[in-house]
Order: sequence, then structure tokens, then C-alpha cells
Amino acid sequence: MKTLKTQTDAKIAAGRQANPDFMKGVDDIIEQAKAFQQGSDAIKVGNKAPGFQLPDPEGKMTSLDVFLTKGPVVLTFYRGSWCPYCNLQLRALQARLKDIHALGATLVAISPQVPDGSMNRDEISEMDFDVLSDQDAKVASKYGIAWEVPEFLLEHMRTDRNLNLEEINNGNGSVLPIPATFVLDRDGVVTWRFVDVDYRIRSEPEDIIDALQKLS
Repeated sequence: MKTLKTQTDAKIAAGRQANPDFMKGVDDIIEQAKAFQQGSDAIKVGNKAPGFQLPDPEGKMTSLDVFLTKGPVVLTFYRGSWCPYCNLQLRALQARLKDIHALGATLVAISPQVPDGSMNRDEISEMDFDVLSDQDAKVASKYGIAWEVPEFLLEHMRTDRNLNLEEINNGNGSVLPIPATFVLDRDGVVTWRFVDVDYRIRSEPEDIIDALQKLS
């Protein structure tokens, strides 16, 4: 099986070939974001993860505390079902879900999409894990990973992708989570994390499995 990095690298390479000017613009934005240490406020290993209550695709509210009663939690924040890198990541996690469950953990994925739209595209409806909606990015902000998306990227979404984030996210048209994954022990303490403001780079499922194995 190809690693997630192999898949995302291929996606990046294809993007550079198809639209080099846009990808150069993304490179510049990411370089600037890293220079300003975007994502540096993300909760650290050893910290207690902030609690939350969020709706699932059917609009039913659920909380972090409920998940923690079952054991460790793998909490991953993604941008939305419209994001090809997110879809690669979620499919890779789905492929390792049996291993995650075997270690007693629950996988929870959070995006800003409204409940009606968070599981209807790009195979997300086939995922066997919990998908929650953080429409106003308040939970992402609590975790220190809310990012005010630069106008260059917003214009690309509007013009080239025909994406209306205000509609997709029910009013929030400019703030997205920095893609991040946190492994929480059953007490809700962060024991491992992956945070990178470059939305094209994601945590490898194997690393998540390793972090869960250390817990067990």
C-alpha cells in the first residue's frame, strides 16, 4: 500500500505540472505562514484537550467526553470534503481504522462544513468514523489551529474551484483549520500531535498507530 506521503507528493507534483503559477503562490503563502509561526499556538503534548460539543451529519450533538468514555481518541481536523488532500488523508485513515479500533481508540474527524454537507462527497459518506461540524471554527480556535485563509487562496477557491465557503460552512467564509491530528489518552491529555500549516502535508496513519501502541 502506498504511504499517505507518497499520495500527497504525487498530488502536489501533478498540481505543479498543471498549474505552476498557483502552486508557486501556495509555496510563498506557506513560507510566510511558517515565518509568522502559524500553528505555533496549537495545544501541546501534555496539555488537556479542550472539550467540545458539535453536531454529527444528522445534526445530533455529541461531545468529546462521550468519546473519551470509550478510550483514547484520535482527533483530526480537516478543511472539508472539497479538499483533495483531506480526502486522501481520510481514505488513508479509513484503511487503518481496524487497527485504530483494535487499540481501543475512536477516530473523530472535524471540519467547518455544515452537517448536511459534511458527508456527501468524495467518498466521505463511506467512512466508518465520526465526522463532526465546527462551522464557526470555534473548536479549531480552542485547539490553536484556526487559520484566516489568505485572499490568494480564497480567490482560487471562488474562481478556479467554484467553491462558496460561506455556503459550505454556513456563514464562515474565511477561517479554516490548519490540518492537524491529536492523539488523546482516555483522560483527554494530548500524547501525540501533528500540526503543519502546509495543508498539503498530513500525518501518516502509521505514526498515529505507533502513538496509540505506546498508550496501550
